[in-house]
Amino acid sequence: MPQRRASALSLSALSLSGERFTARYRLHGPAAEIAVRARAIGLEQTVEFPEDLLPGTAIRAQIVGELAGIEAVDDEHFDVLIRYPVETAGRELTQLINVLFGNVALQPGVRLLDLDLPASLLQHYPGPRFGIAGLRALLDVHGRPLLCTALKPMGLGPTELAELAYRLALGGIDLIKDDHGLADQSFCPFAERVPRCAEAVARANRETGQRCRYLPNVTAPAAEVLTRARLALASGAGGLLFCPGLAGLDAMRNLTTEAAMGAESGLPILSHPALLGGLCVGPDAGLGHGLLYGLLTRLAGADASIFPSFGGRFALTAAQCREIVAGARAPLGHLAPIWPVPAGGMRLERVPELCTFYGHDCILLIGGDLHAGSDLTARCRAFRQLVARAATAPAA
Repeated sequence: MPQRRASALSLSALSLSGERFTARYRLHGPAAEIAVRARAIGLEQTVEFPEDLLPGTAIRAQIVGELAGIEAVDDEHFDVLIRYPVETAGRELTQLINVLFGNVALQPGVRLLDLDLPASLLQHYPGPRFGIAGLRALLDVHGRPLLCTALKPMGLGPTELAELAYRLALGGIDLIKDDHGLADQSFCPFAERVPRCAEAVARANRETGQRCRYLPNVTAPAAEVLTRARLALASGAGGLLFCPGLAGLDAMRNLTTEAAMGAESGLPILSHPALLGGLCVGPDAGLGHGLLYGLLTRLAGADASIFPSFGGRFALTAAQCREIVAGARAPLGHLAPIWPVPAGGMRLERVPELCTFYGHDCILLIGGDLHAGSDLTARCRAFRQLVARAATAPAA
């Protein structure tokens, strides 16, 4: 078989900084294939071109992702480190993710677990506007987890949801969000629901002296996201719920900018995991839980990240939840740590266990179980009392 030859091209001088960022992948397969597959990822995620046809040596030396290490996890799983030039990611979150996992996401047996970004890349991402400390300051709540719930079920109109929001706020819930299924439906229009619910929560705050915040869902078609966010701000909303799996991580990042929000302080953003679960369900494909719900969510500017906790109606393990907490809180350059928000069928009886596991810097999201009693406001107060008592126990 004749050897292929690189085509002759007139090349301009290529001179990159030499600085690289590192991605950690877990590959599933025979040990004898791992090094070849890892080097193929370095090519696929950068030049996407046969190595022996690359023109000259500069592209191969400066652009192609380089294999930096292989570590066996077991007989069939191997962690590999690949280093990419910082210039390949540009200054855009979309391109950073593309370099990390754009094409190899289509290949079986490849899972992106983690990444290490130098300051030269992190500088392009302001990250969360508030994070843990900032949201505590807004709510004036210290020394305990925050309480969160959702307005549901779908089918209630704006008046009924506003009354529900009032009773929840009266009971001492810190954050009351739209259910992610509330959008701009005919039975519950966004432009009517948001002002009513915001006013209801403000009325409860005047009565209690608390600082409960209402977070409407601004997930929408691309052309409408900022319009809804501005309407939410003008209506007195205290934050925003956004589903990056439906509308995009970079669309969420855009919400954090001052120009998008039209106010110096902006609003805190709560990230919802709708559709994201499909990116990390299988152990040998997709994204690591800590990377998806933690690090990438922080890069995209969320102040808090909802995820399905262990012990609920979804399938995450305690170990996977610890990975998410680490991704949310671990040092990441100048980016503030964010709130992990365990959710998904949580019950009041589990509050002490959850507080011990997640510590004080978490947001406990309980939905349907609050409605189990005859008095919703009293049930919310019981939730708050449980958290207050559990907060005196040592953090995990």
